Amino acid sequence: MIQSQMGHSLNNEKPEVRLRAFRAINDPETCALFVEGHTRVLTSIGVTKVTSSKNEWTNNPAAFVMVVESLDGKKVFGGARVHVAGGSEPLPIEQATGSIDPTIFDLVWKYAQQGTGELCGLWNSREIAGYGVGAIFLIRTAAALSYQVGIQSLFALCAPYTIKPVERIGMVLENSIGKNGTFYYPKLDLVATSMVLKDVHTLTHAETEDKAAIINIRENLNIVRTEQLRGKQIIIHYDIKIPGLDNWDLVQVIANAKKTFLKNKIDERDLNFF
Repeated sequence: MIQSQMGHSLNNEKPEVRLRAFRAINDPETCALFVEGHTRVLTSIGVTKVTSSKNEWTNNPAAFVMVVESLDGKKVFGGARVHVAGGSEPLPIEQATGSIDPTIFDLVWKYAQQGTGELCGLWNSREIAGYGVGAIFLIRTAAALSYQVGIQSLFALCAPYTIKPVERIGMVLENSIGKNGTFYYPKLDLVATSMVLKDVHTLTHAETEDKAAIINIRENLNIVRTEQLRGKQIIIHYDIKIPGLDNWDLVQVIANAKKTFLKNKIDERDLNFF
């Protein structure tokens, strides 16, 4: 991959980056950098059709974004998102699997009544590969962010290599949908597995190290941590206190989720009638 020559290159011995969280509708410029980087990664592995890659999420008031960026904020090296059920579009897992197994809508609504969301859009560039950004630290941050926005549970539709990392934060297989929880997505030769974190607040099934890190981050939303993976260190400036969260109304978002669920149920009855 051609590396940027704009002065945002990383120190390979001990990179130093910021991991920042924000509401998608509040930072269109960084959303555009996220889209550009994520699209590049997907294209490099031959994936050109992903439901959430249509990028309507950039206008979804219930979409929260995490980016790993240069300290000057001009270069994005990776990212992920948490979408809360009840926003302006269905969760990505609903969009991806609903036509294959419509019971996903009932499942999401069951969890949405207490507030649920989905970890999605996880990626990192080659420049930062090997430091655990995509495999560990963004996933932990998603759990901390979910706690901050008040949801009780979190879905993920996982590629095979992300199953173990999400299990470390306490996610378990959701085998009630698809073929024992699996779907062919986003291509017929790729298997995606549905996972769910049922207890965002208590993290009962999380690994000890991951649980401690998540609690440390959610109690200190602006903290600098030196993270280590297989002998490689990276300095991460966590900046995940979401600006403008005073305007976030989870009760209203849950009410929107209910309205959408009931509308879909009515539409289903109409289809069955005909």
